[in-house]
Amino acid sequence: MLSISGLEVSFQGSPVLNGLSLSVVAGETVGIIGPNGSGKTTLFNCISGFVTQRGGTIALRGEEIQDLQPNARALRGLGRVFQNFGVFRNMTVLENLLLALESRSDQMLSILPWSSGRAQQKEQALALLREVRLEEKASLKASSLSGGQMRLLEIIRTVAAGAEVFLLDEPTAGVSPRMKDDVTGIIRRLQELGKTVMIIEHDITFIERFCTRIVVVNEGRIVLDGTPEQVRSDEQLKEIYFGRA
Repeated sequence: MLSISGLEVSFQGSPVLNGLSLSVVAGETVGIIGPNGSGKTTLFNCISGFVTQRGGTIALRGEEIQDLQPNARALRGLGRVFQNFGVFRNMTVLENLLLALESRSDQMLSILPWSSGRAQQKEQALALLREVRLEEKASLKASSLSGGQMRLLEIIRTVAAGAEVFLLDEPTAGVSPRMKDDVTGIIRRLQELGKTVMIIEHDITFIERFCTRIVVVNEGRIVLDGTPEQVRSDEQLKEIYFGRA
C-alpha cells in the first residue's frame, strides 16, 4: 500500500531523515515510536507533502507521489491527522464533514443548495457524526468541542474525505483519559473497515492495543522494526530512551 525508499530530509543543512525506508501493507496498523527530535513527525509531513524531501521516493499503491501537492495526495487516499487538531474551528461540526465530502464530489453539488446530492451529503455527514457520537454537536462551532471531540471529528472527517491510509500523529495528545477510550474506538473502527493506519505515539501501551508491528525511529533512521514484544525487550530501545547504564 505504502512504500518509502531512501527518504532524505534536511532543515537548514541539518539532516532530519537519513535514507529512511519503510513499507506498509494494505490493512496493516503500524506504530511509530522514538525520542523527541528523531524525525517521526517529519516522516509524516514528508509522506503527506508538507515537507519536501531532497532524496528518496514515496509510492502509494505503486504510484510515486513524492512530487505531488498535499491535496493531490489526499485525493489519492492519503489522510493526515495532526497532533495540534487540524479542524476548521470557525466552521460548524457539520460543515467540517460536508467540506470533506464535497472534496470528493462534483463541484456543482456544493454550489446548488437545493440539489438532491447536497441533501444526501448532509445525511451522510450526520451518519458519520453519529459514528463518533457528535451528531448532537453538528450545529456548533468546532471550537466549542473538547480536545477529545476535536480528535474524533478530525479522524471521521478524514474518513469522509475518502482516505485509505491514515497518518495519526499522537492521536491521544490533548485528549482527556476518559476520551481516550473513544479515540481507541474510532481507531478500531478504521481497522474493521480495512484501512491502513500508521500511528505516532509515545505511549507504547496505547499503540499495543492496535499494532502487531512497531517501528522505532532514531536520528532519522529506522533502528528497530518488530512485534511489540520484540521492541519492548530490545536493549537498543532502552539505550535510545534512557542511555547507557
